[in-house]
Amino acid sequence: MKRKFIYPLIVISILLSCQNQAQDNSKQLAVQNAEPIEVPLENGFARAYFASGCFWCVEAVYESVKGVEEVINGYAGGYTKNPTYEASNTGRTGHAEAVEVIYNPEIVDFATLIDIYFGSQNPTQVNGQGPDRGSQYRSILFYQNDDQKQIILKKKEELSKQLNAKIAAEVYPFQKFWVAEKYHQNYEKLHPENRYIQNVSIPRLRKFQAKFPDLLKETH
Repeated sequence: MKRKFIYPLIVISILLSCQNQAQDNSKQLAVQNAEPIEVPLENGFARAYFASGCFWCVEAVYESVKGVEEVINGYAGGYTKNPTYEASNTGRTGHAEAVEVIYNPEIVDFATLIDIYFGSQNPTQVNGQGPDRGSQYRSILFYQNDDQKQIILKKKEELSKQLNAKIAAEVYPFQKFWVAEKYHQNYEKLHPENRYIQNVSIPRLRKFQAKFPDLLKETH
């Protein structure tokens, strides 16, 4: 008798799962097709948004660049409101770990930030960077206007030809950046003893620094 009840429940569960996935896909498509929102300059500083694996790693990379005032860790690219680290890790929010780069456009321009983006990651890795895997770690470049979009698409195409490979980074219109929990901010600086920082973040940072020495801030 038990089997008569189990099979219908399994079928219902599968149907509900498929329905939820279809709804999520529809919401994500709406995000990708939305009109970009442009963030105005504030006190001469502009803002750019990138997702490229673990935000601890990306924060450290951009913090070392001349003209970058501050980098904030957070979430972007998804369809849920007020995402958290725990929710993002389920892969059901649509969001990826991202950074907000606050920079002086008179010192470092948007095109250079894109060069840094591609030059500090494995551009062909899908849904992750290094050991971090999943949609929450996927690479996304966010544009705020058509000029930025064209810069991104051109550099992505050039890199694809150079590597003779498909570039994994997605290109999204910027909608909103959700600031991550306080304990995620300045993580590499505050936790240099952390094993992940030592084994993943610092090696990634040093590889970038060796590749772009002219872009680095002076150290005292």
